[in-house]
Formats: sequence, structure tokens, C-alpha cells
Amino acid sequence: MAAPPAPPSAPPKPTWDPRRPDPFPWLRPTIRIRLTLLYGGMFLIAGILLLSIIYLLAAQAVHVGNDLPFTIVSGQVTVRSDACPNLDSFTGPRDDVMDALNACVNQQRHEALDNLLSRSLLALLGLAVIAFAFGYAMAGRVLSPLGRITRTARRVAGSDLSRRIELDGPDDEFKELADTFDDMLNRLERAFTAQQRFVGNASHELRTPLAINRTLLEVHLSDPDAPPELQQLGKTLLATNERSEQLVEGLLLLARSDNQIVERGPVDLAEVASRAIDQVRAEADQAGVQIRGERAAAVVQGNGVLLERIALNLVQNAVRYNVPRDGWVEVTTEARNRQAVLLVANTGPVVPAYEIDNLFEPFRRLRTERTGSDKGVGLGLSIVRSVARAHGGWIGAEPREGGGLVMRVTLPM
Repeated sequence: MAAPPAPPSAPPKPTWDPRRPDPFPWLRPTIRIRLTLLYGGMFLIAGILLLSIIYLLAAQAVHVGNDLPFTIVSGQVTVRSDACPNLDSFTGPRDDVMDALNACVNQQRHEALDNLLSRSLLALLGLAVIAFAFGYAMAGRVLSPLGRITRTARRVAGSDLSRRIELDGPDDEFKELADTFDDMLNRLERAFTAQQRFVGNASHELRTPLAINRTLLEVHLSDPDAPPELQQLGKTLLATNERSEQLVEGLLLLARSDNQIVERGPVDLAEVASRAIDQVRAEADQAGVQIRGERAAAVVQGNGVLLERIALNLVQNAVRYNVPRDGWVEVTTEARNRQAVLLVANTGPVVPAYEIDNLFEPFRRLRTERTGSDKGVGLGLSIVRSVARAHGGWIGAEPREGGGLVMRVTLPM
């Protein structure tokens, strides 16, 4: 009999973190800086071209050469000059005087051109500073409508869909962008309102019959005269009904937590984790799983009920998906780099690295695509990821050497 094929090896883990900030932010300047450089650079190029033209025209005008505009006809000539020391009290024949005068005039022409060039460069430098400052101010003024759009979008990101830009001004590109954004917000507000209405109606319509079924089953199970077959059937139906209730609660919580959290308050992750451990303690003792770990204070701004659900789901999964004996779950919290971290590690089966992402999908489990066990409804990690995103954080998972997982939830403080 041939040996079964070896399982595919896991792909290598990435060595970079996409959430890590850019180490060279100056290589990606803002649009305002780029517009400033564009405006200032265009002025600088135009100034250099203008300076070059003026210099060439001035050089052509003074006509640096060997010919003077006058000629000494004859006789001995004595020349006195303060500008040219070589000509001070110079006496000689006509040709020598003409050569000395030509050299002096050429020297004066060169000095005049050099003086013109140096002063023009200084003026250009000063005007360039003024041009860049003016370009920065003008870029800010041009981009002010875009800043208004960004601020409105940031408020909308906080679940305030009633905000509108309502940009005034001419019908230019910014006005068209603002109007398009307002139209999109109108559609989003209608969609979210319809979703909230649906969630409220579904919550009532789905919970009520399930609660009635549970009550009827409990009443029948409390009858001591019921046959054993009906007792067993009632217990099976009651477990199925309880599973349906968990599924409904998970779906509703997942739908509510996909939005940003509006009502926030100070919540200590250490306290949240301790409450979750207290709720799972009995199940852990029954399964023979030890819960350990040190929990330092880590206060974040968020919703306490939803954050407690994060800790509860992670601890429950760590206890339920563990080794049959001598298992442990380590729950720690800490504050680091202005971020609060909740870490849950556990022993358990070996998890391939390429299956990590599938664990966060709804109704997905390890090596199974649909629910099929009595350990949950397959929404625990999906709810954790959704709640973490709603709080502006993220969750990461990595296989633990020897089996099990290390779950790390990071939230801004």
C-alpha cells in the first residue's frame, strides 16, 4: 500500500508588517508640499531663464573686446585713474597707452558683469524664498475645499452619517467632488437606516419564536411522566434551539459591530479579560485546562460590552480547541507604545500558517468550511475581528510552536 502524500508545506510568513509606519515619510510628501514645490520650482526656473537673458543682453551691450570707442591720435599722454591702479600717472607713447586703457576698460566691464550676476543671484534667492512661501499659502487656499471634504469624511467615519459638505463656489472639480460625496452619503445613510431597521426587526422576529420553542421544550422536559424517548428528543431539540439562539445572537452582534463605535468610555482590558476568564472558568476546569497569565492595566476608549465579547470569544475558543489533557491558556494584557494589547495563547492542535486567514471568516473552522461541531456557531473570531476594527484596532494570529495559536488584539489608547 502506497504511503499517503505529504501535506502541502505552509508558505513562508511575510517578514514585513503592512501596519508598520513608513520609515521614510519624507519620500512621500503631501499634496500641499508637492504643489508648493511645483509653484516654487516653476518660478525658480523662470527666474533663472530671465537672469540668463538679462546677463547675456548686458554682456552684449557693454561689448567686452579689444577695441575702445576712441583713439589717441598722437603725442605723449599721461593718464590718471582711481579705478585702475595700473593707469595711475601712466605716461607713454600712444600704443602703450591704448593697450593700458583697453585692459582697464575690459577689467571694469568684467567687474560690472560679475557685480550684476552676484546681485541678481541674491535677488533671485530672496524672491525664491518669497515664491515658495507664497506657493505654500496658495496651495493651502486651493486645497482648502479638499480639506473640508476630508474633515467631513472623518466625521462620517465616526458613524455620523448626517454630516454633509455642502460646498459653495463655482462649478469646478472640487464642487463636483463635494456634490458627488454628498450624494454618496445620502445613499449610505438610507442604506444604514434600512440596515438598522432590519436588524431591529430581525432581532424581534427571530428571538421571539426561538424563546417560545425553548419555553415549550423546557415545560415538556419538566414533565416526570414523559416517556424516555420524548425526553431524549426534547433534549436534542433544546440543544438545537440553543444553537440557533447563539447563531442569531452572533449574527446580530456581527451586524452591529461592523460600524464604528459612537458611545465610548474608558475600559480597562485587564478587567475585561478577568471577567471573561471568570465566565469560562467552570468550562476550563471541566476540560482540565489551566488558565494563567499576568494582566497589566491597559485602558482604552471603547464599548465595554463589545470589548468583553472580544475577550470572552478568544478565551472560549482557546479552552474549547485545546489538547485533551494538561492543556493551558495564557491571557495577558499590557500597554505598549500608546497601544493596548490583549494576548491569548493556548495549547492545541497544530494549525498550518496558510489556514490562519480562514479562521476569521464566518462559519469557517480549521479544515472545515461549514459549522458541524458542538463547540460553537463559527462566528466567534469573525465577531472579534469586526469589533476590533470598529474600535480602530486589529487582530493578528500566528501558529504556536508545538500546537495551538497566539491571538493578539491591538487597540489604540
